[in-house]
Amino acid sequence: MFKALALFLLLVSSGLQAEPSLHTDLPLNYLAHADEQARNRPLVIFLHGSGSNEQDLFELRDELPKHYNYLSVRAPKVMEPGHYQWFAKKGEGAYDGDTSDLKASGQMLLDFIERARAKYPTDASNVYLVGFSQGAMMSYEVALRHPEAVGGIAAMGGRVLPVLRSELTPDESRRALAVFIGHGTVDSIIPYHDGTEANTFLKTLALEPEFHAYLGLGHSISAQEVQDLRAWLERLNP
Repeated sequence: MFKALALFLLLVSSGLQAEPSLHTDLPLNYLAHADEQARNRPLVIFLHGSGSNEQDLFELRDELPKHYNYLSVRAPKVMEPGHYQWFAKKGEGAYDGDTSDLKASGQMLLDFIERARAKYPTDASNVYLVGFSQGAMMSYEVALRHPEAVGGIAAMGGRVLPVLRSELTPDESRRALAVFIGHGTVDSIIPYHDGTEANTFLKTLALEPEFHAYLGLGHSISAQEVQDLRAWLERLNP
């Protein structure tokens, strides 16, 4: 799977920078651009897609609000050196995932969020999962099952997995979740209709997603999507 930011990084160059240090003190390895001394600073946690790693979305921090803390986590399942995933794909058909992988990764991510909130002190309502592709699926998985753990999610190029969809019913505890959905109209990996179906499904759960369609965009993140994501985060925490 190619890098989520391949197109975006061609458009925005930040010059040569020192390689960020990998942190290993929490349940998942991660990169950090954060102030441990600041209290109640909103926290974004980036979740990369299948076959990628914690560096993939980390560059986005430079284009997002400066008053946020940013962490970018590495998925726990090793595909090969430097390439990780949250769960295995079952068969050659629909991208449904493996239930045992989902459960294990979901619990690790939930534990990570709790520990990260302690290290970078902030309320759960100030925590936002920002995921691409499989990372977007994990955002749905954790936030919809455990809405008390986060304030919102941004799901880009993802879908709500069938196993999750089948197990959810409307719940008042989810109503406070903020949701951003972005999807390219010519995505050949996770089809556009998966994004629109996620939008429709979340509305049945009494949520009000902010949905963005990106004309002509494939399985990637565009500069316009980053601008829309920035505006969404700024509205949540001015």
